[in-house]
Amino acid sequence: MQPALTTASIAQRVSLIPVLNDNYVFVLHGDGHGPAVVVDPAVAEPVSTWLEQRGLELSAILQTHHHHDHIGGTPGLLERWPQAAVIANGADQARIPLQTHAVQGGDQLELLGRAVQVMAVPGHTAHHIAFYLPPAAGDRGHLFCGDTLFAAGCGRLFEGTPQQMQQSLQALAALPESTLVWCAHEYTAGNLRWAAAQQPGDAAIQMRLAEVEALRAKGAATIPSSIGLEKATNLFVQARDAEALRRLRGSKDLWRG
Repeated sequence: MQPALTTASIAQRVSLIPVLNDNYVFVLHGDGHGPAVVVDPAVAEPVSTWLEQRGLELSAILQTHHHHDHIGGTPGLLERWPQAAVIANGADQARIPLQTHAVQGGDQLELLGRAVQVMAVPGHTAHHIAFYLPPAAGDRGHLFCGDTLFAAGCGRLFEGTPQQMQQSLQALAALPESTLVWCAHEYTAGNLRWAAAQQPGDAAIQMRLAEVEALRAKGAATIPSSIGLEKATNLFVQARDAEALRRLRGSKDLWRG
């Protein structure tokens, strides 16, 4: 029998924890002490330390896909918080073996008093999912998209097809433009340099690149983005069909800027 999901407290904020070379682990939590939800923990120790320093108790782990830099910290976190639920795509149970709650695209959850919608977004991997929190109590919506949508980019096609990725990106682009996009890697500057080389006359891309480079010069994160910003400056989101996305992905994979 699966444990019940936590519905106590109200999630009011998202915090990011930089880990490894360029990964982000996200924490959904309220003000003060209480439960927290962690998204895609690549490693355990910095996440455990971060939670303990703030008096937060891990209640659930959300996993977008099976790659080790997204699930590698799960065993260590469960040693510290064995009661935590692990929520992942049930079709990927063999590759995400610690999951306690199997979900699929279209499922609805409630975590920390917030509605959570599960979206199927294949392309990077065959069973990749995203977690979308609609706006609530004056808070903007939040999208945890793993490696499907990046700030000014998209994930490599390891298992999926250009058609799947293009359809997944269009599904994400259909969310409200104010939605905050929490993608799992700090790739923004490189993605925008590539985009600027592809579209040197695009003023929106050039402006965003300057802003991002200023942030990185200060050591600041460029995440979150927003759906509106991605629609305005992400060439993969703008791709009109699968063939256009395939050409862009090939160009990006070969780019050495």
